Amino acid sequence: MFSGFSRAAVGFMADIRIHNEKEWFEANKQTYLNEVYHPMKELCEAVSKPFMKIDGMMSKAGRIYSDPNFPPYRKYRENMWLIVKHEAWDWSKTPSMFFELSGDGAVFGLKLTHPTAAVMEKFRRRIVSDDGKLLSQLKRIERAGIVLGGDEYKRPKPCEVRAAERFFKKKSLTLTVTLPAESELLYSDKLPKQIIAVFKKVLPINELFEELAAEADAEKQALKAAALEEASAMPHAPAEDFMW
Repeated sequence: MFSGFSRAAVGFMADIRIHNEKEWFEANKQTYLNEVYHPMKELCEAVSKPFMKIDGMMSKAGRIYSDPNFPPYRKYRENMWLIVKHEAWDWSKTPSMFFELSGDGAVFGLKLTHPTAAVMEKFRRRIVSDDGKLLSQLKRIERAGIVLGGDEYKRPKPCEVRAAERFFKKKSLTLTVTLPAESELLYSDKLPKQIIAVFKKVLPINELFEELAAEADAEKQALKAAALEEASAMPHAPAEDFMW
């Protein structure tokens, strides 16, 4: 049962930034296992439980070992994370509810890091075509202390609705709460309850982006099928070539 992270956990995550080498890690591995890895797994189990009844939802707690094939090219991650999300082939293109621990503290909420352009276009269309329902929902989320973030286009997309302009700037999206390392909540058994409360607030946006991603993928597959059908209908050269 999760009882809160220790200050040693945050200290370890701060130190791994400086000592990102095998010798230091092996000497401090037991601290990692006792103070970071096992508590993170317990936290993942606690916060994912209310969402596992949703069809297709899964949860996972990460490990500190970094993938050597992707930047930054370090042996160990500088943050530890858990996610609650729908199964997906490419996690970065679909939304995730997440919690991330680092030497600075923690961040949790919703992130959509690399959505396709088609998905973000559908999001923009939805936000200005549903009589303000989605816009009101996003405002309620922000009023609860959940902060809008994400990468922005160099040239914002044109928007006729002033209240939606800032969402038209986004090419990725985050809705997050930050806990600094000094926050007592980080070291409390009340942390899962707070994470669950935030996850429940952002869940409708998570589900919306799942819906939009499914729509965009279906449209892409339909276009591919139509192109193949058109290609198969074109006249083909004879199977045997009689030219000398």
